[in-house]
Amino acid sequence: MSERRLTIDGVEVHDGSACYVVAEVGHNHQGDLQQAKDLIAAAKDCGADAVKLQKRANRSLYTREFYDQPYDNEFSFGRTYGEHREALELSPDEYRELQAHAREVGITFFATAFDIESADFLAELDLPAYKFASGDLRNTPLLTHVAGFGKPMLLSTGGADLVDVERAVEAILPLNEQLGVLQCTAAYPADTDDLNLKVISTLRERFQDLVIGLSDHQNGIAMAVVAYMLGARVIEKHFTLNHAAKGTDHAFSLMPEGMRKLVRDLQRIPGALGDGVKRPLPIEEAPIRKMGKKLVAARDLDEGHVLCEEDVAIKSPADGGLSPYELDRIVGCRLRRRLAPDENVELADLEPVEEPVAAHAAPRR
Repeated sequence: MSERRLTIDGVEVHDGSACYVVAEVGHNHQGDLQQAKDLIAAAKDCGADAVKLQKRANRSLYTREFYDQPYDNEFSFGRTYGEHREALELSPDEYRELQAHAREVGITFFATAFDIESADFLAELDLPAYKFASGDLRNTPLLTHVAGFGKPMLLSTGGADLVDVERAVEAILPLNEQLGVLQCTAAYPADTDDLNLKVISTLRERFQDLVIGLSDHQNGIAMAVVAYMLGARVIEKHFTLNHAAKGTDHAFSLMPEGMRKLVRDLQRIPGALGDGVKRPLPIEEAPIRKMGKKLVAARDLDEGHVLCEEDVAIKSPADGGLSPYELDRIVGCRLRRRLAPDENVELADLEPVEEPVAAHAAPRR
């Protein structure tokens, strides 16, 4: 078995690496170029590794009936669903401008391709990676088309069983080994009880050469930390600048403060895990000396006195002398010198008491 490894825009992602964090902007930019730029800069400031948008060719993606259906709700940006989607879509020139902006601020920029036309446009931009929504897990024509680009692919697996995931992976791998598989619950937001994070372990066992991650639609940060502990090395979280903004995703997206804390917590985990060797650490020395205990004389004890348990007290600090676990060892020993109250009991101060030799009984006459 080879080591599971994924290289995204020069960053190596593997079991021993830090977590790769993707700030999912989606359409939280509301179709506004400046807002998209602000989100990209904020994601960089929060420490995210990458920022991701979504690209659709709406007129060819949806059926005519679906595109033209009325879309009358509080989150709508148009009278019909098609108008709503078009209002949220950025133009090719705007994508190029955002790509340049991301390069300028120093954060990796890529997108989810929802159709082949969008994928081909993103390929023209030479994006460093591609994401696929859960709805395209069964869309092997799209997956194999993009696999041919030879760029890293991240595959969400919401609404699927393991057979669906296996089918997609088996379609991609002969064309492109740079694949990451993300556990996902396709609900927006997803309740904690629906995350099924143990699937991360299932996916790691089933796909032992692939990096596994989590596309997290839950509205907190703690579950992503749990996912890392289970072996996820890519975490995707929706990202916004305003929870109250118009749109379905803003309410459960992380704002900059939350994203910054998420990145901070994920970065702390490898150091917190340590090396697994239980040992005293230098930083513990002073507290343990202060709180620890030692064996001292409980009262004035004369030279030659044979110690009993009442002669010895257990007191702090642990700045010398014997540890309390030595008490049974020293009871019954004779003092070689006088000890004052609270004076440390040392092994050098003690000697064993020789057992008396039993006299032989006189023979009977």
